[in-house]
Amino acid sequence: MSAIYDSVIYDRVLAFMEADIGTGAAADEAFNALALAVFAHQFEHNQPYRRFAMQRGRTPRGVKNWRDIPAVPINAFKDLTLSCRPAEESARIFMTSGTTKGGIRGQIHHTTLSVYDRSMLLNFRRRFMQGSEAGVERMAMGILFPTETAMPNSSLAHYLELARAECGTPDSRHWIGEAGIDIAGLYDRLDAAERSGEPFALLGASYGFVHLMDAMARDGRRFALPEGSRILDTGGFKGQSRELEPDEFYGQLAGFFGVPRRCCINMYGMTELSTQFYDDGNAVCPSLKSGPHWIRSRVVDPLSGRDVPAGSMGVLVHHDLAHVNSVAAILTEDAGILEEGGFRLLGRVAGAQAKGCSLAVEDFLAAARG
Repeated sequence: MSAIYDSVIYDRVLAFMEADIGTGAAADEAFNALALAVFAHQFEHNQPYRRFAMQRGRTPRGVKNWRDIPAVPINAFKDLTLSCRPAEESARIFMTSGTTKGGIRGQIHHTTLSVYDRSMLLNFRRRFMQGSEAGVERMAMGILFPTETAMPNSSLAHYLELARAECGTPDSRHWIGEAGIDIAGLYDRLDAAERSGEPFALLGASYGFVHLMDAMARDGRRFALPEGSRILDTGGFKGQSRELEPDEFYGQLAGFFGVPRRCCINMYGMTELSTQFYDDGNAVCPSLKSGPHWIRSRVVDPLSGRDVPAGSMGVLVHHDLAHVNSVAAILTEDAGILEEGGFRLLGRVAGAQAKGCSLAVEDFLAAARG
């Protein structure tokens, strides 16, 4: 019975992602209906989450709006297995970076990658490849991140491999290996891209771009990539390189590669979700980020879980219907402000908000463990 129900909810989510639900009241109702169905699935099959929801007095019988579905603090994944199916049935386990909580790495279990992969590709093609109206199905790509073989538990490695395999030309490849960035080889590839006149994409972790630009500064190298080229960075710096303020970072990307800042796109994602957010370039920072119709965001007080007043800074909660096997609602530790059409990411929470996030984790763990 459980496996049959699993397939039903997965099929519903996949169909919803493919649908053009539009905007307005009908779209809100459609999202809400599926969010409640996903909550019912996760309440039934994810026991730690069920205990937490019951402690909050939130059950599928009583919850009528997706905003009232309880969100799990992101650091809880470092302490508990939050999966609807037994861990041994996982097709893939992604692990968090381990940069907080003493280096402990959280585990996110996927019984199938069918929804994750479809979520990534639909969104990536629309936001980075810029949709069918641009007439671009594939473009040459250089990846500044290790391969999925080298990092099998990295959701970013999987994401970038999907981008390369499904949207890159046959000569697209990774330029980071065990020895680090192949600087000389990448210079040759960028020279060739300049001469070809064909758009070229560089994708990778933000800190990888910092290391590459430091090498380019030492070597006195700059490029003018052809019109239509674009850059995707993600993940911030996380102690892996010197940190740059966004304006300086995107200014340097534009200067070193000849790609306008409006074509320097940041992807905001996390291992604990199955859907990513994008901006429309970084001509202005902080940029406005948004996701597809199967993910919605709130800005809340971390301790109460209640929405803060419109225009106020709070902690971001993301409700991702594609994250079927785990929990759809995640309380992050990222500060943000909601605006029309998306949110502005303001960095990690600090002060009272950080304390509130820590207390929210303690509250969740106490309830989830019963």
